Amino acid sequence: MTRVDLLGAAAAPLTARRFYADGDPGPISRPLAQVPELLEVTLPFLSAALGASAVDTRTKEIVILRTSALLGCRYCVDTHTVVALDTPLTREEVRRLRGENRSVWPGRADAALVDWVDAMAGQTGPVGDGPAQGLREYFADHEIVELTLLIGATMMLNRFCTALALPTSGAVADRLRREELL
Repeated sequence: MTRVDLLGAAAAPLTARRFYADGDPGPISRPLAQVPELLEVTLPFLSAALGASAVDTRTKEIVILRTSALLGCRYCVDTHTVVALDTPLTREEVRRLRGENRSVWPGRADAALVDWVDAMAGQTGPVGDGPAQGLREYFADHEIVELTLLIGATMMLNRFCTALALPTSGAVADRLRREELL
């Protein structure tokens, strides 16, 4: 059970209703509709951070799924497992990102990226030089900036979704069962 109401269109404040124009805006937008002024700035930020950019979808899903698994956000892990399965990530890679398989990453760029995520999201304090140097071997500065912001945005969303106990949708749960990942 969620900790706040996930507002439907009829209950949303008038200033938030435009986000319902195409139907249900989703479990992240519905609690944000409680505070339309936050909804107005959060959704464009999330769209920019998680949306199309110079960093490809596969790489973004590595970051989002690994960060979510490290922070224990069930909603985000479930949702992004399904998204990751629809990218070029393999089922084994998805399991590895979720922490279900401890094998070493075969690709050095993916391993460096996961080390960066682990250093940022899996521990407190400063990020060490080792993960940063590893990342620089495979990613340009603008990609490192974007990936770092993506990790931070994902951490924020993980805490938001976990604190409010946002539910995994039935469609996502069904897909995870079919894939034997739930």
